Amino acid sequence: MILLSLDLIGTFAFAITGAVKAANRGLDWFGAIVLALATGTGGGIMRDALLGRHPPIALEKPVYAIFCISAAVLVIIAQKRIVSKWTLVQIADALGLGAFTAIGAAHADAAGAGGLAIVSLAVLTAVGGGMLRDVLAGEIPQVLKSDFYATAALIGGIFYWICSLLSESHELKLFLTIAITILLRLYAMRKKLNLPKMKG
Repeated sequence: MILLSLDLIGTFAFAITGAVKAANRGLDWFGAIVLALATGTGGGIMRDALLGRHPPIALEKPVYAIFCISAAVLVIIAQKRIVSKWTLVQIADALGLGAFTAIGAAHADAAGAGGLAIVSLAVLTAVGGGMLRDVLAGEIPQVLKSDFYATAALIGGIFYWICSLLSESHELKLFLTIAITILLRLYAMRKKLNLPKMKG
């Protein structure tokens, strides 16, 4: 129940960013729904496919699509208000990042995966939907060119793996991973941190 609740929170937050991206690119309502669905569920679907779960959770439970479509409709109705409060959307996105990082790591851990897989699937779950969103919008994925975003998920995934070596408490690992990932992302936003860029 905890995992599902966290997953839906992350799904809704990410879906909002997908719908806003559609609005910024001048897409129609259908495009907003597609990008909301891609952003909200893309990372989890990729994770489940790699773990051999068929069908993926997001395709098995209609509630994920409902949350994504609801987010798209919210943006369609109140686009200007949402964009004007973009800082709040970014904070919600940071919450989603933390939730998805922890969930990705937890699913890999439950499947008996090793440390590398736990960290990799934590990152993939957290950033996979956003990368798919940007590709569908005709852009280079944001996580590859700016923002301390995927790095926060990477550190969160490593933190989960270390916690799994030290503690058997499922809830403790989840909430500590969520907290560290969110705090890293919010700190990076506040300080405008970016990784060094490649020089051409």
